[in-house]
Amino acid sequence: MATNNTNTLTHELLSRAHSPDSTNRIFTEKIQHRPLFLKPTSPPPSSNARDARRGARAEKRQRAKALKPKPLSARQRRKLRLYDVPKDSQKYAVFEPLNQLWLGYIREILGNELYSGGQGAAAKLSAADFHGAEVEVSRSGCPSRVGIRGIVIKDARFAFEIVTRKNQIKTVPKEGTMFCVNVPPAHDRSQEDTTAHNRRPFTFEIHGDQFQHRSADRATKKFKPHYLKDL
Repeated sequence: MATNNTNTLTHELLSRAHSPDSTNRIFTEKIQHRPLFLKPTSPPPSSNARDARRGARAEKRQRAKALKPKPLSARQRRKLRLYDVPKDSQKYAVFEPLNQLWLGYIREILGNELYSGGQGAAAKLSAADFHGAEVEVSRSGCPSRVGIRGIVIKDARFAFEIVTRKNQIKTVPKEGTMFCVNVPPAHDRSQEDTTAHNRRPFTFEIHGDQFQHRSADRATKKFKPHYLKDL
C-alpha cells in the first residue's frame, strides 16, 4: 500500500508540470527503472585503515625494488674487472684526444685566472676532475717514482693511474708524492695574437697528501688553506 500511495503521489506531482504522456514516460525511465549503483567493496574499518595504508606503501616499495636492479658492490666490480684497461688500449696515443678534451675543460674552468693564478685558481683546481690531465711526478718519498710522466686515465682516491709515452700503465700513490701539471695557453687561429705565443704555460703542483679524495667528492668539498709542515 505504501508503494502504491508513493507512485500515486509521484504521478500527481509530475502531472502538474507535464502532459500525461510525458508524465508516464518520465516516471517509467527516470523513477521506476532507474538503476541503483552499489560500491564494489566497502572501505576498511577505521581501526585498520592505517594498517591498510602501510601495507599498500610496503607493497609499492617492494614492486619498485624488484624492478630496480641492485648496484654492483666494489668486490663484484673488481671481480668483473670493469675498471681494467685492455692491453690493446694501453697506448699513449689512444688517450691523447682525452688530454685535449681535458685542456679545453680546465681552460674553461680557470678563465682569466689561467694567466693570473691566485687563490681563485687554486680553489677551482682543487675541485676539478683530472681524468685526462698530463702529470709528472716532481717529488716523491720513493725516488724511483720521480720523473714518471703521462696521462691520467684513473683518478682514484689514493692513487693516479697513468699511461706513459712508452705505453706503460703506472699506478702512482698520492701519499708522499707531488705532481706537476702544465696547461699551455690556447691559440686563437681566427686572429693573430702575438701575446699568446709569448705567454708561459700555466704550471701548478698537486700535493698528493692533501688530494686523497675521489674526483666526485672533491667537486663538493671545500678546501681550507692551512700550514703544511712537510713543505
